[in-house]
Amino acid sequence: MRIIELKKMVTDKLKAELSEKLTYHGVHHTLGVLDVCEDYIERMNITPKEAELLQTAALLHDTGFIWTYTEHEERSIAYAREILPEWNYSQPEIEIIAGMIRSTKIPQKANTVLEQIIGDADLDYLGTDSFPEISETLYQELEAFHKIQNREEWELLQISFLTNHRFHTAYARKYREPVKQVFLQELLSENL
Repeated sequence: MRIIELKKMVTDKLKAELSEKLTYHGVHHTLGVLDVCEDYIERMNITPKEAELLQTAALLHDTGFIWTYTEHEERSIAYAREILPEWNYSQPEIEIIAGMIRSTKIPQKANTVLEQIIGDADLDYLGTDSFPEISETLYQELEAFHKIQNREEWELLQISFLTNHRFHTAYARKYREPVKQVFLQELLSENL
């Protein structure tokens, strides 16, 4: 199956070429998004072909970080368009994958069920008990890339992000949103 071989190729590339300063957007994040997508595949009525496209998008969605921090989604799409014909993906399939990758850009705009799934998978940690630990890795990364200056700025950014973020799928709205709201309330109480 091509997804197994593609997974090995992409993870090897990410391990070899991603900056060590990517404490959040490392290979572990890509594999985590893939795992969550696979959970959605099992719980929703996703065809095998759709599942393969979703898995492919999950693997490739942050490859653009190899080359750029800003607008990495578009660079990920360019890489997908470059390599996927060699893996026998058709142009229509590649465009579906490109749409999924683009839908992970913040603020997320998901137009299809597959885009909703990958969007929620990409930010699944917001509604899990791993939120404090994972958000700390994002803080370290943003600080290393000079996107934020200090912890106070980070906490205000977190509050704004959590306040404005919306999950797309019924599953995430039911099981992730309540947990996310707990963390948002904790941040608000600490910063008022």
